[in-house]
Amino acid sequence: MMKNKLYSDIIYVRQNFVGEKLMEKIIGVRFRTIKKICYFKILDVKCFVNDLVVCKNVNGIEIGKVCFILNCETKSMKEEDIYPYENFLRIATKEDLEKNEENLNFENKSLKIAEEMIKKQKLNMKLISVAFNFDRTKVLFFFTSSERVDFRSLVKKLAFHLKARVELRQIGIRDEAKMLCGIGICGRPFCCSTFLSDFHHVSIKMAKEQSLSLNPKKISGCCGKLMCCLKYEQDSYVFLNKVCPKIGAIVMSPDGEGKIVSGNPITGKYRLRLNIGSEEVERVFNRESLKIIKQDVVKKQSEEED
Repeated sequence: MMKNKLYSDIIYVRQNFVGEKLMEKIIGVRFRTIKKICYFKILDVKCFVNDLVVCKNVNGIEIGKVCFILNCETKSMKEEDIYPYENFLRIATKEDLEKNEENLNFENKSLKIAEEMIKKQKLNMKLISVAFNFDRTKVLFFFTSSERVDFRSLVKKLAFHLKARVELRQIGIRDEAKMLCGIGICGRPFCCSTFLSDFHHVSIKMAKEQSLSLNPKKISGCCGKLMCCLKYEQDSYVFLNKVCPKIGAIVMSPDGEGKIVSGNPITGKYRLRLNIGSEEVERVFNRESLKIIKQDVVKKQSEEED
């Protein structure tokens, strides 16, 4: 795989230098109205990460931010997932940014109008955000609700008042946190608002395997769900828990035979309880200096049941 990628890069560089073919690139663009990152083909365009670009997607013409740039296609991408060259219109100009600022101001006014209509119709829904496309031909309203809402009359009134095609989308609590953004307990902005394009499956079993506190307040994000970052190191913990001694295992250390009281498979530090003479002491050893004699079978069976 590495050889094929290297060969493709050489071909692209060679064609660009001899003038046989212009440099082809694929950029990943994030839009406010689409959850996933969209991919666009560009040809001989000087584009950089964090640039604002004007593109045409399923919702019409929109302004988005460039997340990454690839010099060639990857095998993980499907051809139908990549927009053709003509869908990339241009890098946002000064006039585009001014118009986008006007659209943002108009969105704030539209949000207040929609909230007043919801109060009059007594609908059980909470508006989260509003997003117009670049030419204001389509507007998306995102809302949350604990039940299904019949908003057909609301859509008709909003379309008549805003002179645009209106679409209402009900989202979950995680999507709400992604749109509103905020600061997590780590002190950084939410992962879902910065770089995550999809929500991965996270379970309480991951917290157990990583020896984390099962207190919901400590392993839950601001959205009330389990933190997405539990997934990041899960593969490493699964591998290390298979090859490393478990709590309660009997091991041989440089100071003699002992029982593991606590440990961290990532750092490789384990605390042992040893019987030295007539005294019982606890000492810390590296994983490399320990040899497993007997695993705690009772502990292992209880983990499998969990």
